[in-house]
Parts: sequence; structure tokens; C-alpha cells
Amino acid sequence: MKNFKKYILAISALLMMVSCYDGIDSITEVDPGPDAGSPIVTIIKPSEGFEIQVPEPVTSTSIEFKVEDDIEIMSVKVSLDGQTIATFDSFLDYRIFNNQFMYDNITTGEHVLQVTATDIAGNETTATSNFSKEPPYTPLFSGETFYMNFDGSYTELISVTDATEVGNPGFAPEARVGSGAYQGATNSYLTFPTDGLLGTQFSASLWTKVNATPDRAALLVIGPPDTDNPDAQNNRTSGFRFFRENAGGMQRYKLNVGNGTADIWFDGGAAADVDPTTNDWVHLAFTISETEAVVYINGEVVKQGAFDGIDWTGSDILSIMSGAPRFSGWGHLSDSSYLDDLRLFNVALSQNEILEIIAQSDEIFELGFNGSYKESYSGEDCNEIGNPSFTGMVGAYEGSNAYLGAADSYLTFPTDGLLNDEFSAVFNYKVNAMPDRAGILVVGPPDTDNPDAQNNRTSGFRVFRENAGGMQRIKLNVGNGESETWFDGGAAADIDPSSNQWVQIAVTISETECVVYIDGDIVKQGEFSGIDWTGCDILSIMSGAPRFTGWGHLSDESAMDALKIYKKALSQAEIQAML
Repeated sequence: MKNFKKYILAISALLMMVSCYDGIDSITEVDPGPDAGSPIVTIIKPSEGFEIQVPEPVTSTSIEFKVEDDIEIMSVKVSLDGQTIATFDSFLDYRIFNNQFMYDNITTGEHVLQVTATDIAGNETTATSNFSKEPPYTPLFSGETFYMNFDGSYTELISVTDATEVGNPGFAPEARVGSGAYQGATNSYLTFPTDGLLGTQFSASLWTKVNATPDRAALLVIGPPDTDNPDAQNNRTSGFRFFRENAGGMQRYKLNVGNGTADIWFDGGAAADVDPTTNDWVHLAFTISETEAVVYINGEVVKQGAFDGIDWTGSDILSIMSGAPRFSGWGHLSDSSYLDDLRLFNVALSQNEILEIIAQSDEIFELGFNGSYKESYSGEDCNEIGNPSFTGMVGAYEGSNAYLGAADSYLTFPTDGLLNDEFSAVFNYKVNAMPDRAGILVVGPPDTDNPDAQNNRTSGFRVFRENAGGMQRIKLNVGNGESETWFDGGAAADIDPSSNQWVQIAVTISETECVVYIDGDIVKQGEFSGIDWTGCDILSIMSGAPRFTGWGHLSDESAMDALKIYKKALSQAEIQAML
């Protein structure tokens, strides 16, 4: 009886299995075919060239990537600066893998992220993203309280605080300084709280490329609310309003400031006009003190007048690139122009200080020599040849140290990013007449015909000194690609080595002329057809070696401080502003 029941159960189970599969084809294994190629790896964050700007020395960043393969992903490895920080070998979808995680140990400096994926056939793909954590921003100028560079964000870099976005502001396809700039849009602007920005004195500095449509707009406004006119606010008794208006096809920049009971106008008329058809970047600045207000365009005063001091009652927000919400009554709304390098100050800047800011906008290389040979913009160290040293604080021109030359000793630095149609170099210098001739700054080509006494002067430039009756004469030689041109000021370019004094030396090279300055005075100026940079891959500092040695202009045992290089030919006023 038990066996009979077993048979019945077995038959029933068999019938059930047959009925379950009735009408359904059996499962057949499908060959996926040969592996057609390597995995595809895409790094989403951090993107190539991303810059982290936060005050903390060590921070975090989000790492996000995607891996795809036509057959099957076998493994994924994530590396940072050559060290593995994450691995994956188990995947819900064996052909597509998306992942995102936070990594906490991002130190100041350059970083390389790599994501390597391997498929089941052993094919391997590596994607790379180069990014950096910038050092905390240090104000460049006395009294600087606010700085926005618009290099991919609306972050104020001193407080490391993001501005509030209204509407849809964007980023321009070009920049005046750095890698990014603000681009205005209709009904769009930024706001920022004024905490810590307001005092008895105030200055603003910015670059703009004007778009004359709309034909009136505001750039910067800090003002009080107008409760009587909430939809067309125009209370001008405190704060300030910096704006533009059409003036016969030109755009005229104006400043209005409130002293607590009334408003005062600073309208320069035609002197404050900018031609929007030129499509040029223009530097704008204004200053407010207890006694006057001044408006500048490209460092020139366009309006100056007496003023008895600003009142800040109710002025709790800064509007950037619009009059809204506090200055909209006359239609000064969003500005569709470009804006870059916005700085605010709690002091009334002098004209020289404004000129220095303008010049700094084109600075691309700086060596302060404060205990290292590290270049400030790249963060890279110069190459040391021999045994250069430092003067110590007592012997420095500024800061804590300066360069001190030694026999057979100098610095070199690659010229990547330093060579342009225009060029300027400015530095402070205390001459040591021994040896009695030396190279100071040289960017020149190799001389393959004379490797031990190089002297190819058809491209690049050479700044050097030579004995002239007991004086040391500063000279400049520049190559245009075919020949050389000399800029020798004779006795005007002489320095007395017995004075033991620091002097400022500057050279400027444009497409039409070269100028040599000592302490801001022109010692030689002449026409020039434009520099050629063929073969000029290294900058030599405080020696002619290795590219300018044929006449014995070797290591300079003098002292040098505050070496700066610019991508334009500086004006005399800009050079004098650095004295």
C-alpha cells in the first residue's frame, strides 16, 4: 500500500512538471560571441582641471565614474596619485557599473585620479582625471575683503562662501583673468550678504566686457530696501549704486552714493564712456572715503568729487550684475555683460594701488624668494644649478628673504605658458660688481654650433649687466626671429655698485617697441618689430648660462627679490605703481 502511494505521487509530480512546461520552449544557452573590445571608462567627478578651493588644508571630494563593457566587467580599480583607494569585483549588472563615493584625504597640490577597468577577456582600460586642491586664498592687497574669480563657481574666496544665484547666470566663453568669467543673462544676477564688508571706506575693482543690450543695467549695488515701492525700489539715501546707461551709443558708467540723508552723483560725462563696439575688456574701479569718491576706468580718473561719508543703514545685501532687488525703479536690471576678477576693499584705494591691481591681472609668474625657489602660480620649484642661496630677512628687499647669487649658481624654469606676443619682467635688484659682467634674466634658444659658449641671439631676450667705468650698465638684447636688436641706454642705464642700494629694474617688450626702466624711469626705449620665441624653452635666472655664455655673462652674485613676469607690455604708470 505504501509503494502504491509512492507511485501515485511520482506520477502526479511528473504530470505537473509536464503541464508547467506545456507550450514553452526549453531554455537554450546563447553564445554572447567574442569580446569586441576593451571596457569604456568615464570619470564624471572630479572632472579634468577641477580646482578645489576651501580654507581647510585637507578636504574631501566626490569620486564618480561609469564603466561599460560589451560582455562582462571583471574588476575595477580606483587609484589616486598612484595609490589604490578602492577596488570592485562584484557587480549587479555585469556590463554597466556606476559608482560614486567620497574620498577624504585630499591635500593641497596637484592630484591624478585613475580608474582602471578589466573585462572577462583581460582587456583593460584606464581613464585619467587631473585635478588640484588650491591653497587657501590669501588676499593680495591691503584691505581686500572680498574676491570672486568666477573660475567655474560663484564662490567668494576669502570667506569661501557661495553667492546666491537668482535666475540663470552663466559663465562666459572667455576670461580676462584666470580660467573663467561671469556671463550675465536676463533676470539673472548674484547676491551676497554684506557682513564684514562695510566700513567708513570702501573700494571695488573689476573687469567687464560690456554688452550694450540691455542699454542700461547695474553692476554693483549695496543699498537699503524701499518699502514704499517694493516692485520698483529706489531708496538712494544710503549705500551705493554703480551702473551704466546708454549715452549716444556709448555706455556711461556712473556712481551714486548715499550719506544717510541724501544721495550724491559721480557722473564723469563723456570721460566715463566705454565704446561697446570695441568688444574689449575694461577695468572699472571706484573708491569711497570720508571726504571724496572717485571713479576710474583703466586706471584713469574719470570722475572725482567731495563727499562727506557713506551711510550703510539697511544695506544688508550686495547685488552683483543687477540693480535688483534694491535699485530697480529706473530699469537698471540685469547686466548681460561679462564680469571677472571682482574685488572689494575696506579702504579707499589710491590710483597707484588700482594700477597695481590692473597690472597684477596680467601677472603669470612670481618668485618671492621667501625661503624657497617656488613659483607662486604653478606651485613648481625652480631648478637649482650650483649653490644659490638667500640673503636672510635683514638683506631682503621685501618679505622674509631674497635671492643671493653665488659663483656657478643660478635657477632655471620651463617657459611653458610664459611666452606671449607681449612680455614684461619686473624685479628688485642689489648689484654686486664682482664679477664685473653677468646675465640676469635670459630666455633664449640653444646654440648647437657652440655648445660650450652659446650665443644664439636671433630669438628670445637677454637682460644682463656689464662694467662701464666702474658703474654697472643694464642692457637688453631681443631677437625677432631673423636678427637681434639692442636696447642700451648708455650712462642712463648705469647703477653705482658702491651705493649698496636696491633698485627696481623692468623691461617691456611689445609688437612695436621695447623699453628698459630703472626705478620707474625710462633709460632706453626703441622701436621693435616683435619678439620670436623659437627654441626658447627655459628661463635662466641670475645667469646667462646655459644659453648666453659666449661673452662671459655667467652667474650673477648680486641679490634679487620679487621677480614678476607679465603677459603684456606694462605701462610706465603700472611699473611706477610697484615702486
